[in-house]
Order: sequence, then structure tokens, then C-alpha cells
Amino acid sequence: MTDAKSVENIESLLKLSETLEAVGGVLLNQDFDSESFCFTGVQTDSRLVAEKSLFVPLIGEFQDGHSYIPQALEKGASAVFISKKTSKNLLDDLKKEAADNKNVAFILVENTMLALQKAAEAYVRKFPRLIRCAVTGSSGKTTTKEITASILRQKFNVIATKGNFNSETGLPLSVFNIRSEHELGLFEMGMNRVNEIGEIAEVFKPNYAIVTNIGTAHIGILGSRQNIANEKKKIFNYIDSFGAAFIPEKDDFAPFLEKGVKGKVVKYGLGCDESVKLVVDEGLAGTVFTVDGVLMRLSLPGKYNFVNALGAIALAKELGCTAEQIKAGIESLKPLGGRSVIRKGRFTVLEDFYNANPDSMEKALDLCKDTKIEGKKIYVLGDMLELGDESEKEHARIGEKALFSDADMIVFFGFEMNYAFEKAIEIAEKKSSLVDEKISSVRLIYIGNKDEAAVNDAAKEISDFAETGDLIMLKGSRGMGLERILPLIGMGGES
Repeated sequence: MTDAKSVENIESLLKLSETLEAVGGVLLNQDFDSESFCFTGVQTDSRLVAEKSLFVPLIGEFQDGHSYIPQALEKGASAVFISKKTSKNLLDDLKKEAADNKNVAFILVENTMLALQKAAEAYVRKFPRLIRCAVTGSSGKTTTKEITASILRQKFNVIATKGNFNSETGLPLSVFNIRSEHELGLFEMGMNRVNEIGEIAEVFKPNYAIVTNIGTAHIGILGSRQNIANEKKKIFNYIDSFGAAFIPEKDDFAPFLEKGVKGKVVKYGLGCDESVKLVVDEGLAGTVFTVDGVLMRLSLPGKYNFVNALGAIALAKELGCTAEQIKAGIESLKPLGGRSVIRKGRFTVLEDFYNANPDSMEKALDLCKDTKIEGKKIYVLGDMLELGDESEKEHARIGEKALFSDADMIVFFGFEMNYAFEKAIEIAEKKSSLVDEKISSVRLIYIGNKDEAAVNDAAKEISDFAETGDLIMLKGSRGMGLERILPLIGMGGES
């Protein structure tokens, strides 16, 4: 979202002429005083509108945002986009609304979503000296963006995506927060449909971009990893001879990603940069390493987070950051809510419930398997959403992997996790033919819902089984709400 401030005589983010030209719009209220045109923030949610906001109503599958224009006006919206595609009755009502609000610019456009993107694109052009950096990938993009931002802030005045505001609407709203004092913009780009990356890359036109990996997130929508790679690669569309593309060397799509890049290609990963040396992997405590001989520690656990950091470091070095600046950025990194957070108490809890797909689930299981503890290991695995036709196969595969990941108890949580549970049970019943006999003693629980009763059931299973010193890992898609379990097992509060 963008910040809107009630300040007299503040300059508009875009002039009326710039806005109309960018969006191909026309004023509905012809008697509007163009000299008074001013918006200092942009919103698509009428509840967040503040004085001097541009309100962009979006037409969704179940509701039309144009219905909320009166609420936006009450809150002080100074400009409104209106789509020609809204219903005739609603459009007629809005024309009357425009006639009654001579101090508000009602701008008619073909498509409000596209108009938002085109207005944002025009706004970015007002900052030709801004260093434009972006991050995408099937998993790890928000973590990589946060690591990168923490490092780059040691050298530049940085504006970055807040949270994971990275979609077809989130990215345009985010770039409206750029101001003249900013030297570098760092924006995350996500997708859940064909060409979404292409559209938002056109808005920001990054000249430096990191791809974290090509995995299976949203494979149910895109159909294959090749299709996902085709889409992710579009983040490199605007890199010129002065820019650079940062590609994970070990990813099997790395050769495909680097094809056709007009700027410099920088591969990153373990062993790619001789100036970066791993000292020790401390498991849940993080990773100790050196850059140009300077010792530093990444507090985020797991090899995958270290690789994310290597992508951030590669970009930072390309932009002239020193080893001391990299150290300061790495070591000032704050925990990311729900992403690889370690919570200490009676138990050690690995919170990784902000998002989940087969790639990130495998990495979390590998981390737990490699972690040496005195107590037991308990995994709560929630549904991986948006896998489409691949859901049964991928959940079953995770069920098998989880069984061989040194767990003492696994709670499969959610309807889709039934496939994982069934696969784990199937394999466990064949224990006599397996070399690894530990799996015969793994306690396997299935809870096929995600309502409050299901949460209580999961918490009871954990509480009855767990003892002081045990490791509990919570991993699932955000929609599963696994964080609700924490207070029920006595692990609420701050990390």
C-alpha cells in the first residue's frame, strides 16, 4: 500500500496531464479544476483510503470495487479511476457522483488494473537515477529481498517492498512509495498467472534482478516447471548492458535463464565466489562465513537461506558494497515473521508457516533431519496450496520424505495432506523390507480439517507427546493458519 499524508500544498505524485496520458483516461467531470488535482497516495482498498488518495476500484470474481467509491470519497479520496467495464447502472450512478463532487477527479479508463499499472510505470519514470533492483523465484524471494535490503541499506537510501506486496496490484502500489531521496529501489515480484511477472516488470523495469530458484509453486496454474521458468525469466526483460542478472548456479534451469540476457550474468551459490567462504553450518543457529576475510554470521537457519544470502551478497558486491557493509547488513537482519523463525522456550520451534510449496517443504525437512538435538522431533505439516492437478503426487512425495526425515511424530494437517499421510502409512507398513527401521516407530497423525477444533486436536496431540527440549517444526501454506497452534502448546509471545 502507499502512504498518504494530509499535508497542505503537497505536490501530487503525478500531474493530471501525466495521469491522463499514462492511463489513456478522460475526465468524467469536465468542470473539474485541473489546477487542484493532487494525490499523495494510492489505494485499492477503500478501508485504507486517506485524505488526498487516488482510489483504484478493482473488479474481481465476486465483487466490484466501484461499489466502494462512496466510502472512498467520505475518507477524502481526491481522485478515482472508473472502468468502462463496470455495470451500466453503476456507471450511470458514478457519473451522477462525479457531477456532485467537483473537487474530485473522476477518470474513466478501459481497465482499472491496467490503469493502476500504467500510472505506476509513469511514476517510476520520474526517477531516472534510481537504481532499480528486483527479486523473484518460486520460493525464498521475500527472504532474499529482506537480506538484500538489509545489506544495501548500509550503502544506499533504499525503498523496498513491504512484506510480500509483490503482485499485479501490490507491485504498482509499492512503487508509488518511491521518493526523490531514494537512491535504490528493491522490489519483489510474484506471480500466480501467465505473464504477471511480465506486466509488473514493465512497470518497474529492473536493471538488476535475482531469481532465487525455479520450483513448483503455482504449478497447478502454470502447468510445468518450464512454464514457470518462462515466466520468471521475464524479470530480466529490461536489463541492459549496464545491469546484471543473478542466477542460482545449481538450479537446473540456470542455462535457460541466462539465455538472451542483455546485461551481465552473475551465477551465485556455494563455491561460485572465491571471496565468500563457508566457515561452519550451525544448523538452527544459522551459518558462519567470511566475505573477503571478514567473518560474519547469518542468523537464518538452513543451507537454503545461506544460498539466498549468497544471491543478495552477489548483487551487493556488484553495486560496490564492501565486506564490512555486507557484514553489517547480514548481522542486523531481523527475524521474518513466519519464515524460518526459531522460537525458544520449553520446546524449540521452527516457524515456517508463511508459505509452502514442495521445494520449500523439502528444504525445511532437510534442515530438521540434519539438526542434532537431545530430544524428539515433531513435524506439523500443513497443506501446500495451489498445486492443482499435481497436488496428490506432490503431497504423497512429501509424505514419503517426511517419514525418512528423522521425525518421531508427524502431524499431517489439512485435506490435501491426506495424500501425504496415506503414503507415509503405506511405506511404514512395509517396514520389514526397509533398512531404516526407525520409521516403524514414527507416530503418524492425520487431522483432515483446519478449523479451530482441528487446531485444538493438533495442539493436544503435540502436548501429549512432546517433552521439554523437543524440536517442533510448523510448515504449511499461509492459508492453513498453523500459527494458531503456538499459544495452545505454551509457545505464544515474542520469538
